[in-house]
Amino acid sequence: MNIKLVGKNLEDIRPLLAEYDLHESETDFEVIVTHGGDGALLGAERDYPGVPKLPIRDARTAPLCPEHRCELQLAAFRRGSTGLTCLPKVAGKVRDRTVYALNDVFLHNMERSSALRYRVRIDGELYANEVVGDGVGLSSVHGSTAYYRSITHSLFRVGIGLAFSNSTEEVNHLVLASTSMVEIEVLRGPGVLIADNSPEELVVKENERVRLFESELRAMIYGLGNFMCPQCRMLRHSNKSSFRGITTLLQ
Repeated sequence: MNIKLVGKNLEDIRPLLAEYDLHESETDFEVIVTHGGDGALLGAERDYPGVPKLPIRDARTAPLCPEHRCELQLAAFRRGSTGLTCLPKVAGKVRDRTVYALNDVFLHNMERSSALRYRVRIDGELYANEVVGDGVGLSSVHGSTAYYRSITHSLFRVGIGLAFSNSTEEVNHLVLASTSMVEIEVLRGPGVLIADNSPEELVVKENERVRLFESELRAMIYGLGNFMCPQCRMLRHSNKSSFRGITTLLQ
């Protein structure tokens, strides 16, 4: 099988490919193997939307539990025993530009010293006449465990999530139906619209409107449960805690 390999520390995974009859190709590939963390997966989906991905964490920076060693995941994939998950993506549109995200799309304040002031409508109905804060964003179910969770201290399993970052008003974070359309009108800006970890920023001027919604696009991910394994995550957190403890002792 021809694959494209992207990510970091590729010299760790590259020698294993031939053993599982996987061959790198720059043009004719069926699957993209991402070696790294969430950022590698997000970047691959942005650059190659719709192409199935097999994400494998980089063991140097994200230790893997015994069940999810790289070679075991490659062997399972070649046996055809790795499940395929179809994930909905969210989108943000301003003017004639639309950006898509696996995790979330956010409208942020451009000037860090000045808050964004905006109005919120949901399915055409006014939800908040004026909100002042750092920004507002829409998350997919997959993204609910990322930035959305850090803002709301919660997650969700169905629909789409609307989160307000550092708002001075008492507005509730919302979980909406996947068919909902959120419209953000910038009253004082400018703001920037971003999607996932993309370096691209779309400037949103005062009086312009941004539409946030679940798109028709889907991401196809092999072995998502392995990639999100709780045991692997515990190992990562344990290593980080140990590193912080060593750093404290050295200070």
